[in-house]
Amino acid sequence: MILVRAEEADLPRLLKFRTDASAWLSELGTDQWAKPFPASHILASVLRGEVYLAKEHLEKDAAATITLDRDADLSVWTPAEAAEDAMYVHKLAVDRAYAGTGLGTQLLDWAGHEAARQGARFLRLDAWTTNSRLQAYYVARGFTHVRTNTDALVVSGWAAQRPSRHAEHGFDVRHLEQPNG
Repeated sequence: MILVRAEEADLPRLLKFRTDASAWLSELGTDQWAKPFPASHILASVLRGEVYLAKEHLEKDAAATITLDRDADLSVWTPAEAAEDAMYVHKLAVDRAYAGTGLGTQLLDWAGHEAARQGARFLRLDAWTTNSRLQAYYVARGFTHVRTNTDALVVSGWAAQRPSRHAEHGFDVRHLEQPNG
């Protein structure tokens, strides 16, 4: 499996990850990602070089996506925590055809490795406040629950972190290039 940076042309696929995940999550009884996420926000992350795609081959459709940045959501993280050197996982999604293969774990391991490589102390994420299954998934992968913001306006208020660490992630990253501009 290779990891590549998403490009502007990948925006329709990135949006499809969200709609597909929303449909699957709805079947599980959660409203996570039911509200469409603004394409302009995803595109901005793509243009900053923060969005990655996992693929079997360069010519293949993406199997998964992850966004990795230093953007602390201040509705989840305190100002003191936001000032710490950390990287944040956003919008992790795996195509249902790859469900159960460990690809999500592999992406989290890569993100933790990349955070360590860039000198960040923590790998952090937030998860849907009412999705206990997703929260358990992250805890099983070494994340520690920090707090949950229960404000009704903060739907993704379950905050967790783990120390960043160099790890074997199994991705071929030779195709990663710096973003344009």
